[in-house]
Amino acid sequence: MAAKRTAVLALLTGAALLMAGATATESLRPAGAGSGDTTVTARTDTGLVRGMRTATHTVYQGIPYAGPPRGAHRWAAPRPVRPWAGVRDATKPGPLCPQVASAYADVSSLEEDCLVLNVTTGASTAARRPAPVVVWIHGDGAVGAGAFFDARRLADRGTVVVTINYRLGVFGGFAYPGLEGSGTFALQDQQAALRWVRRNAAAFGGDPGNVTVAGSSFGAAAISGHLTSPDARGLFHRAILASGEGMMDMPAGAMGEGVPAYPHYTWRTERESRDTGVAMTSSLGCAGPDPRRALRCLRALPVKKVLEVPNIMNAFQAFAYGNEVLPELPEAVLEQGRFPRIPLMSGATLDEHRLFVGMAHDAIDSPFTAAQYAAALGTAFGRDADTVAERYPVTAFPSPALAWSTVVTDRMWALGTYAQATAFGRHAPTYAYEFADRDTPMYLPLPGTFDFGAYHAGDTPYIFEDPDAQEHFTAAQVRLSDIMTDYWAQFARTGTPNRPGLPGWSPFDPADAVPHTQSLAPDRVGPVDYAARHRLDFWRRLAEQGTSSASRPAQGKEPVS
Repeated sequence: MAAKRTAVLALLTGAALLMAGATATESLRPAGAGSGDTTVTARTDTGLVRGMRTATHTVYQGIPYAGPPRGAHRWAAPRPVRPWAGVRDATKPGPLCPQVASAYADVSSLEEDCLVLNVTTGASTAARRPAPVVVWIHGDGAVGAGAFFDARRLADRGTVVVTINYRLGVFGGFAYPGLEGSGTFALQDQQAALRWVRRNAAAFGGDPGNVTVAGSSFGAAAISGHLTSPDARGLFHRAILASGEGMMDMPAGAMGEGVPAYPHYTWRTERESRDTGVAMTSSLGCAGPDPRRALRCLRALPVKKVLEVPNIMNAFQAFAYGNEVLPELPEAVLEQGRFPRIPLMSGATLDEHRLFVGMAHDAIDSPFTAAQYAAALGTAFGRDADTVAERYPVTAFPSPALAWSTVVTDRMWALGTYAQATAFGRHAPTYAYEFADRDTPMYLPLPGTFDFGAYHAGDTPYIFEDPDAQEHFTAAQVRLSDIMTDYWAQFARTGTPNRPGLPGWSPFDPADAVPHTQSLAPDRVGPVDYAARHRLDFWRRLAEQGTSSASRPAQGKEPVS
């Protein structure tokens, strides 16, 4: 069942990754690189590295933070890097972690020696030592790499930016009977990268005592896990969660016809994760009564052989809890306020689900129909379908696809985002936002037409350099990008996005009649009534009735078939 859900999900989120970063063939070579470039070295705790310096930036790429997770170390905790002699070249990106190309992300890799990171600093970093450090965890969980995200704009604001690789799909989330760390290897990699930052940030002008971890989508969900993981305590001092899924559930059919409901979008019990591991690898010729022998067999298989199993990368886009890394369901821990009292920034886009509906229907010349809308409401909400249809009549929207997109955005994304901000805001300084630029460039070559609006991950190019998006920016969008990047850098520096010259941003206080959410749009940056905009009172009332999948299942309940 998990494989069926994630197969549909990954098809769509691969597009989100491609829209959120550079193509796989691009490096992080600084803008303006030319004959005046020079190389520069830094000393890490495992050896010297050589990066590239221009008049405006210094970039180091492909620095290993953990040993190769292959052979007996596949599906094991990350191990220390073996020190090297001489100077290691860090002027080009390191290998991608194993991944499979899709229709939307034309990248692939069979290389397991991939646990590397990249460091970008601006010209002003040396003058502002020690500088705040931002560690970026990319989204998706089945494809991607840190080198896809060009951090020059953020580094220009006096920060040291670290972007990381981590094990993806089956290599990062695999679980199996008797396998220690089942379902948590991606999280363990990210924590190993944060430990590297703590040991080495000063070598690049960064402050190891002022680290902000930031991520989008699957990366933001991972941060929810780190907030509750005993092993991550003290590794970061602020957090930014963009379109985080850590407190989100999923109605049946929300991610496509036949995809079941899930009470916890990101989290799986260790038992469920192990069952998925056994089912997904049963065709590889390693099954048997002795799980230790089966694991030895699986670890000896070539990467290519593992990747030939249909949907195997997609089936593990979740994190297992009930183990040493995640002892409890993170959503429950966050709701109870048992997390570090650090400053937090949490938000989403105005039209989160338009990406997923558009990419599956109208944008590929397969329009979502009124009949499909009615059927989708019935699948998701059962006998409450008519009630939802009255509140979201198809005739009130330009198309059935936009009607369904709005329903799922409000019910799934907005409800989960608001719950997250509420849990955070009760116990820690929290700044909530909504990215609301409905003219965000959509530049994938698609045969159909669709209004994607402020779609999932559409805000990422406003922080990270991406010429494919920015060549379409208007002057107002350039200003919005500057404001958003200024907010991020100021938050990383001080724990608040506020400084003179920027629109004021009040903390999110759940006790307020209308808790403050900052709308980020080219024509207006300021407060918005997020709950009213997304009809959250309606969805809460429906949930209280408890008559359909509109209500959140009890914590710990197994997925609904």
